Amino acid sequence: MVDEPLDRLIQILSDERGVKTPRLTCVDKKSLFRALVNVRPPMTATEEFLQLQDEYLCEELRLKGITDIANLSPIQPDIYLWKGDITTLKCDGIVNAANSQLLGCFVPNHGCIDNAIHTFAGVQLRQECAKIMREQEHEEPPGEAKITHAYNLPCKYVLHTVGPVVFGRLTAEHERLLENCYHSCLALADENGLESLAFCCISTGEFHFPNERAAKIAVRSVREYKRETASKIKVIFNVFKEQDYEIYARLLGANK
Repeated sequence: MVDEPLDRLIQILSDERGVKTPRLTCVDKKSLFRALVNVRPPMTATEEFLQLQDEYLCEELRLKGITDIANLSPIQPDIYLWKGDITTLKCDGIVNAANSQLLGCFVPNHGCIDNAIHTFAGVQLRQECAKIMREQEHEEPPGEAKITHAYNLPCKYVLHTVGPVVFGRLTAEHERLLENCYHSCLALADENGLESLAFCCISTGEFHFPNERAAKIAVRSVREYKRETASKIKVIFNVFKEQDYEIYARLLGANK
């Protein structure tokens, strides 16, 4: 059942680019759909496409399974640690480690979180981000945050923040900007009435921020914000790699 709308989606996306749709297996079709969505500019989509896309993404989410924050146990009061796919997490908001264009990753099938979030939210997310950037008229600076709807993701909102990129030696400015990312996202979440927010490991991976130091800044920044503002927001530290899980578990477990 999933293949029929997927075939039509690929056909529409291929027609937009003026290329012929190849014959593919089911697995290849999913990769091709993702690749075509990744490279698609933030332009208008037809009602047929949006309906088929939303149905397909909802079915894919059902197959992957949803994790609800209501079923997680805090590791500290209002602080959670969860290892898994952030695009399957049901909470009020998730944080996307964005780039300065704020339009998502255009590299076909890239493994970054920006790519995954835009893929499984749907093309509407890139369109909303493009509108924000048109109105802003400049690239998004590191350390700030923007909020959008989440569309086909199980969360309600996506908060986009650009973390510092580390080339060479880690500096105090890198650390200050990363701390600002956490404070900006938390403040924006509180301003919009979110009761829960999941952070990915901002600036690690493709942006080369050392994992251990990034985690220490993340934990410290969240604690400082909650202490200084008396915020009751529930914070989930979301990790995908076992290495990061072990780091956060050690940092959070030390002060239970």
